[in-house]
Amino acid sequence: MSLTMNLTRPFGGLIVILFVMLGMINSTSAIKKYNVLSFGAKPNGKTDCTKAFLMAWGAACGSADSTIIYVPKGRYLVGSMVFRGMCKSPRITISIDGTLVAPLDYRVLGKSSNWLSFEGVNGVSISGGALDAKGPSLWACKASHTNCPAGATVLFSIFFFEFVYHSEQTFSSTLSFTNSKNIRIHRLVSVNSQMFHIVINGCENVHIQGVKIMAAGNSPNTDGIHVQLSKNVDIIKCSIKTGDDCISIGPGTKNLWIEQVTCGPGHGISIGSLAKDLKEEGVQNVTVKKTIFLGTQNGLRIKSWARPSTGFVQGVRFMDSLMVNVQNPIVIDQNYCPHNLNCPNQVSGVKVKDIVYEGIRGTSSTPVAIKFDCSAKNPCTGIRLQNVNLTYLKKEAESSCTNVQGKAFDIVRPENCL
Repeated sequence: MSLTMNLTRPFGGLIVILFVMLGMINSTSAIKKYNVLSFGAKPNGKTDCTKAFLMAWGAACGSADSTIIYVPKGRYLVGSMVFRGMCKSPRITISIDGTLVAPLDYRVLGKSSNWLSFEGVNGVSISGGALDAKGPSLWACKASHTNCPAGATVLFSIFFFEFVYHSEQTFSSTLSFTNSKNIRIHRLVSVNSQMFHIVINGCENVHIQGVKIMAAGNSPNTDGIHVQLSKNVDIIKCSIKTGDDCISIGPGTKNLWIEQVTCGPGHGISIGSLAKDLKEEGVQNVTVKKTIFLGTQNGLRIKSWARPSTGFVQGVRFMDSLMVNVQNPIVIDQNYCPHNLNCPNQVSGVKVKDIVYEGIRGTSSTPVAIKFDCSAKNPCTGIRLQNVNLTYLKKEAESSCTNVQGKAFDIVRPENCL
């Protein structure tokens, strides 16, 4: 796959835009608006509004017209909710001017997989507003090593029905879309998720733009956006501050475009971890460009467990990234084992090839700015470094290569080891 093929936004973004434009042009039906206050919601942050929100969804879903669910200013206390699809409405927009807040008792959501879950929907947009999952109390419980629930994720977990692969990995979230297509998430703020904030799982045609995600730098497993088993996903102009990966990319991801994302604190943008299961879908055609990493643990990372797997990573373009005091600006780690606990101590079966790093610049907070630790059985191939300039404490940084094949072009600092 050539570099030129990946310099334009993936076709998925065009599909989403076309979907919306055609709907606007061709739709002659009226747009019906449903205010959650009309269904009994109280914007005081104390009254349980769960039933009111579900009733508003039921009305919108059952309408044959395009619909808007409106959430006015205020704070709305809601528990775990599932918004089910097979709707008559061709388009449902959830317009939020207020804030949805989780119960203060973390155990209420902690026993649920997700806080807000959409299942089997098509043509749903979420615009504006904020989600406050009240995660700090659960994080404190976990830090004390007491008996704590896993936690819910503020996530959009979207499973697309055409995928037949099933992973043993599960992701708790705040906001989730499942078995869904043609999703738009704009100008949403997600604060203090118990675990993952947004999860796109098994989806098609998803556009995320202008989203802000915030959690403490030491908050456990609070990934910003996780994408898995999905295709044609765009993540544009987002700010992500978390205690884990800003964006994590799992098996089965295809045609992912990430642009103008600022990350930090957090663990950077990661493909993986992979090789969690023996049979895994591959990751392909991923573009990450115009990103900024501020004091993150990693910058651009590919990681896999050291165990057999049918997975692969190919056709990835990392372009025009600024690193500011990043521990590991560029890293491929095929011996991934966090905290060195229960490491498989085998050889990674994940095949990594055709990876381009171009226009990566800035500062590393450790001496090794580029580290390629690839599989002895399946060496990384087709690695390309071009116009890379990374320094350490205003000095020359270092690079480290194990089981990797590739080439360097133009200026590459530190001196490449390919």
